[in-house]
Amino acid sequence: MQSVSVLETGGRLTNGPPPEILTLNNVSKRFPGVLALDRVSFSLRRGEAHALCGENGAGKSTLMKVMSGVYQADEGEVIYKGKPCRFISSVDAEAAGIAIIHQELNLVPHLTVAENIFLAREPKRGIFVHRTKMRADAQALLDRLKLRIDPNQLVKSLSCAQQQMVEIAKALSLNTEVLIMDEPTSSLTESETGQLFEIINDLKRNGVSVVYISHRLDELKHIIDRVTVMRDGKFVCTDDFTNISLDTIVAKMVGRTLDEKFPERTSVPTTEALLTVKDLVRPGVFGPVSFDLRRGEILGFSGLMGAGRTEVARAIFGADPVASGAIYLGCEEVNIKSPIDAIGHGIAYLSEDRKQHGLAIRMSVAANLTLTNMAAVSNRFGFIDFAREEAVSKRYIEALGIKTPSSKQVAKNLSGGNQQKIVISKWLFRDSKIIFFDEPTRGIDVGAKFAIYQLMDKLASEGIGVVLITSELPEIMGMTDRVAVFHGGKITGIVNTRDTTQEQIMHLASGSGAGSIV
Repeated sequence: MQSVSVLETGGRLTNGPPPEILTLNNVSKRFPGVLALDRVSFSLRRGEAHALCGENGAGKSTLMKVMSGVYQADEGEVIYKGKPCRFISSVDAEAAGIAIIHQELNLVPHLTVAENIFLAREPKRGIFVHRTKMRADAQALLDRLKLRIDPNQLVKSLSCAQQQMVEIAKALSLNTEVLIMDEPTSSLTESETGQLFEIINDLKRNGVSVVYISHRLDELKHIIDRVTVMRDGKFVCTDDFTNISLDTIVAKMVGRTLDEKFPERTSVPTTEALLTVKDLVRPGVFGPVSFDLRRGEILGFSGLMGAGRTEVARAIFGADPVASGAIYLGCEEVNIKSPIDAIGHGIAYLSEDRKQHGLAIRMSVAANLTLTNMAAVSNRFGFIDFAREEAVSKRYIEALGIKTPSSKQVAKNLSGGNQQKIVISKWLFRDSKIIFFDEPTRGIDVGAKFAIYQLMDKLASEGIGVVLITSELPEIMGMTDRVAVFHGGKITGIVNTRDTTQEQIMHLASGSGAGSIV
């Protein structure tokens, strides 16, 4: 990679701040019914990591897409390396040295690591791909990032963290000088996140500039030099990270102070078991697993990645087969072979990947809201009654505070928090009695998180059984009544949340502790 010249001070110039490599002046971008960016200005210096903060819908994603050529600004100017420019596509921006790594990774699973890194840019020997050189070049990039990944390995066999690193290697193969990262740690463990931070700091020392978007504000202290805050499509402020506190960042993001991260719980669980799972087994994946979910309870599923939390939820929902075990609703044993069976019994599952498994992103808000209960908005001939669909949609849009220009808006154009509310609404419209929330606040800002938490508490107060699957221990401690801790496909303990600590949960999650079942 051709890197810019920097001094041996971690990518910093000694006399004043480093020069700016990318500047956006008074940039505006409109979509039908939405002013996504309203005269926003942003600057990026050489060799710095600059955090872009704001709630979902603040305009962060739109701004980074303007930087990377995915969108073109309607007004304002983009200045790159001191010259005005207008990227007509992401390919155009990549050729100039600006690369973006999206939250949803863009890799081809059935190709190798090397093939993904150089996709459509393979080195040639005559008319044939020079595979030896391609593998060697890929290995050099992986070595530079200190990654122990075989360039011949298929991407589908890699973990999410390893795939994230391959995306970075792919970006660096483009001679990248500006790297834009959108929620890069959303699927990473703590140790994997630490490895990513080491890579980012190394990139900075080599003169690469990083735009970093994350809702995990506590991460910023490890890598960030400056912070820009946006709200409602507008620029709020830019400051050195050392001059601004996290509480101030949050206050500027939401336009108010957030004294509490979690709402006061109003739901009171009963002793009545809505769902009872006995000795559920999926060989090689989990089991035997036993637990119960009580009426009005929020039960947490905690554990490290790969511990079996999601797999158990999917099995109960009928998405994956089981070899043995029993599932009871109340006192009645039920036979769930498919999601249709589960839905018929009032069980809902909100996938951690809402865009792939929770939404029809190219369909309207109204169509998504009514997707699980089409019969309720259809006439006696089986055709959709659009007036009825509109009425239902308006009811849930208002009840859950979904921010959308209209019910006809395409779901993919909404923010992550509003997309999550749509997924929840469609299951409420189905009158679900048991709801599994799998990482419901992943990629969602602090304000939207609070709204989701309030909604979960409201559901529990209405007698619905809620299971919260989350990797965030503060979320477990702040929102659950009991927590089932997973390790190695088994439950190592079920404890009352108010009687435990984060440290005790981590001991159970690592397999080093023994817990009780309550």
